[in-house]
Amino acid sequence: MAKKETHSKLEITICDIKGIDNINIESLIRVIRGQQVMLDSDLAMLYGVETKRLNEQVKRNLNRFPEDFMFQLTKEEANHSRSQIVILNNDELSSRSQIATLNTQRGQNIKYLPYAFTRNGIAMLSSVLRSDTAVEVNIRIMRAFTMIPQLVNHNTQIIERIFNIEQHQQETDKTIKVILDRIEDFNPKLLSEQVFPSGCVWDAWTYISDLVRSAQQRIVLIDNYVDDRVLSMFTKRADGVSATIHTRHNEQFLTDLKKHNALYPEIEFIQLPHRNHDRFLIIDDKVYLLGASLKDMGAGLCAVTEMSITPEVILGLLK
Repeated sequence: MAKKETHSKLEITICDIKGIDNINIESLIRVIRGQQVMLDSDLAMLYGVETKRLNEQVKRNLNRFPEDFMFQLTKEEANHSRSQIVILNNDELSSRSQIATLNTQRGQNIKYLPYAFTRNGIAMLSSVLRSDTAVEVNIRIMRAFTMIPQLVNHNTQIIERIFNIEQHQQETDKTIKVILDRIEDFNPKLLSEQVFPSGCVWDAWTYISDLVRSAQQRIVLIDNYVDDRVLSMFTKRADGVSATIHTRHNEQFLTDLKKHNALYPEIEFIQLPHRNHDRFLIIDDKVYLLGASLKDMGAGLCAVTEMSITPEVILGLLK
């Protein structure tokens, strides 16, 4: 004769439903084996019963709790779960028996392997626990489970957007690098010797401008004929780089120089004691021989040649 199946229900008598408002239920939800679950001790605390009594009632109705509803933790999983902290905000709850029981269990060594209940398993608990309070507690637990995926999904979307932005930025950086590399390939290099055919004014101007930009300490020009175009070119030098021009002055040049120095970093003017045949441009410790006055570079066939002598040799010969 088949044994008649009976389903007893556990009476809920301790739990105060108002106290649940002061417990962060979301903090009791853990991820174990890739699933969001709650442990039997946490559920017993919320329902206001002893963990042992809760598990006894579940075992009497074990057919209602398949593996995807409830499973027992391994020793390693149990030890790991103990490190997670329950957040309780109401000081009055600390005097209640269920909190005392919970804290006692957490402060001692694990004497049994706890059970973890999935969302479906927690929903099933309301069918084996006898009380309107149990139903109300389950409703609040279900709402907490609902909040967790929303927060996770929201954060996932943010992380995905940040990842997409970073990926796009990396692709943009790569594209910019390719463009800059190609520009560098086509750009004329600062060669030690450079020849400019007649009419290549722009190429000569660009080359000399690059020399000016390359200076890190000083620029010195020795040229009989200088005008405002040379002053304009020297504005391309970096901050802190000094500039000196040795030339034969005229009134217009002095007027232009005065106006320039009122607005831009000062250019020092030194009067040449006599006319010189060649022109020289000193960039830091390098000396370049100019085949034409700087303002006329590229107008006719001319060259720029880096010399092996030091700047001090040239400057010493000016005296």
